[in-house]
Amino acid sequence: MANPKHRTSRSRRDKRRTHKHLKAPMLSVCPQCQEVKKPHYACPSCGIYDGREIVAVQQI
Repeated sequence: MANPKHRTSRSRRDKRRTHKHLKAPMLSVCPQCQEVKKPHYACPSCGIYDGREIVAVQQI
């Protein structure tokens, strides 16, 4: 069974992990109600997508 001959340095270890981080979600603004929403999704607050009401949302 193979064993490492040299210890992996912090720099080399961290370079390997550069892509393992959380990314902020992409957000856009709803043209109808100006709320923040995911792009290409129906707006959760007003239910409008592409100018049409897709989801019936109950008013509180």
